[in-house]
Amino acid sequence: MHVSECCIHADQFPVRDVYPFSLDLLNTTESIRFTSPVTFFAGENGSGKSTLLKSIAYRANIHIWTGFQRSRYIKNKYEEQLYRYISLKWANGIVPGAFFAAEMFRNFSQLLDEWASTDPGVLRYFGNNSLLTQSHGQSHMAYFEHRFSLEGVYLLDEPENALSPKTQLKLVAIIRKAMLSGKAQFIIATHSPILLSLEGGRILGFDSAPIREIQYRDTEHYKIYRDIFQEVNR
Repeated sequence: MHVSECCIHADQFPVRDVYPFSLDLLNTTESIRFTSPVTFFAGENGSGKSTLLKSIAYRANIHIWTGFQRSRYIKNKYEEQLYRYISLKWANGIVPGAFFAAEMFRNFSQLLDEWASTDPGVLRYFGNNSLLTQSHGQSHMAYFEHRFSLEGVYLLDEPENALSPKTQLKLVAIIRKAMLSGKAQFIIATHSPILLSLEGGRILGFDSAPIREIQYRDTEHYKIYRDIFQEVNR
């Protein structure tokens, strides 16, 4: 692992009644130790998975390609501030990394095309093709396959969004290959029972406080799919 621990300094939170500082799991979890090259954040929408994942990225000095920010009717000034109240421990010094979220990937793909218009060589890191000329799923897989071969910390926010179940299995294989290389570490927020099934991955549950390790068959995602398939087969 490159990042060995994430410490949450709840005693320094500026407020207690506004998201994300109002989340019990952040107030009761002192630290998260990363003991596997692949760590999954599993939990319901609004449980804090993506917020903590982004905060780890900011604290690790990993850029998030947010693109153009439009005006919002209501803006929570604390929404992006959690990173100020966490700290990271590195096993052997800071390494580079990347953050992926499906809703932000379009912005990155457009920027990459702009760069390629003057320096086509940048596309060799992504399969030598413009990501904009491929489907969402194809462009995501091109990014995963070529980026994960490099050493680094990879933070993925629901990478399954544009992927079919068959393609999710291909992503599992890509992550496993990168994991076994010893060069890559993954922290992944996901709802996919296919990704969660990765052998050797560690699952942290966000549905109760504090954040704790849970087994694959105890995740709500697995249970819901199991119950659906059992009902269909009756």
